[in-house]
Amino acid sequence: MVKNISILGSTGSIGTQALDVADNLQLKVSALTANTNINVLEEQVRKYRPALAVVFEEDKYLEFKNNIADTNTKVACGMDGLIEAATISDADLILNSVVGMVGLIPTIAAANSKKNIALANKETLVAGGKLVMDVVKNNGVKLYPVDSEHSAIFQCLQGCPERKALNRLILTASGGPFFGKEYEELRDVTVEQALNHPNWSMGPKITIDSATMMNKGLEIIEASWLFDMPVDKIDVVVHRESVIHSMIEYADNSIIAQMGVPDMRIPIQYAITYPKRYPSPVNKLSFLDYQKLTFFEPDYETFKCLRACKLAVEKGTLATAAANGANEVANQLFRDGKISFLEIGDLVMEAMLAEKAGNPENVEDVLNADKRAREFVINKVK
Repeated sequence: MVKNISILGSTGSIGTQALDVADNLQLKVSALTANTNINVLEEQVRKYRPALAVVFEEDKYLEFKNNIADTNTKVACGMDGLIEAATISDADLILNSVVGMVGLIPTIAAANSKKNIALANKETLVAGGKLVMDVVKNNGVKLYPVDSEHSAIFQCLQGCPERKALNRLILTASGGPFFGKEYEELRDVTVEQALNHPNWSMGPKITIDSATMMNKGLEIIEASWLFDMPVDKIDVVVHRESVIHSMIEYADNSIIAQMGVPDMRIPIQYAITYPKRYPSPVNKLSFLDYQKLTFFEPDYETFKCLRACKLAVEKGTLATAAANGANEVANQLFRDGKISFLEIGDLVMEAMLAEKAGNPENVEDVLNADKRAREFVINKVK
């Protein structure tokens, strides 16, 4: 079992819940990283006393370093710091829960350092795809999914005797705060409304992604790489209750589902303890609390981001990297009040279509596709 863990993105929603799990399992924390939230990071450092703490934004680095000067924790910053946290010698497992493309290079660095990885950073596989999976395979390390949907599929697959027995994957989606709304009804959506998720407590970027259903589009791409499945064998069904976290269908049309209350600590803990299971702090699921479970087809026309991601898979990994990069910029522009909610989907689709077809040969190709998409969105908005 894992004894030491390094958490990239420890002050975010997944990171803080991962520390709850670490407490429950009595794990040692080797490294912690944050983007800018140095106050929470300081509290974590004083509690867990890691060997290393990283502040990604350099303008916060010196202040944080001074704040914890009385501790024995080493402080680093920037991408070099993230790589150091991802390759720290005494960690048995690297949990990558940073948000955005920034997670790609540390994931590759961890694999090259023979570290097993618990992955909660969608963008790593959305943008890196085959490059990342090849590095993982070539180094003989394990990549455990942390997203609730991919963890659910991973758990269901433990009962799959052979690959040819698997027919399709079924990802469930909550539908976000705008389920059932038509395109015109979303024209004047506010940031506050988009951040009001019905079931999950997540960071602002991911919550907006859920509202646009970009989150589910990214998960389709990620699932195709994690489980080596063509996109036409990955379905999405809107399941408002978020009790079934995803399903697999066998060749005999039998369907296996993983269920539980909406709590990320279950998939986080399973990624850490796999293949064993331990008691967790998560509430039990009572079927009596749910009189019915509902299922609906997603609206690919209204939620353009979801459609853009499916089209991107067919076009190649350069296009999926472009869709992701465009979304990161558009998501932030919406939160900053500079574009409308519907413009997010328009910009993601346009940037993805503008990218050339094909797959990257190296990380630089991925980063360049990402850069082109970001510049496309910025220029379009200007």
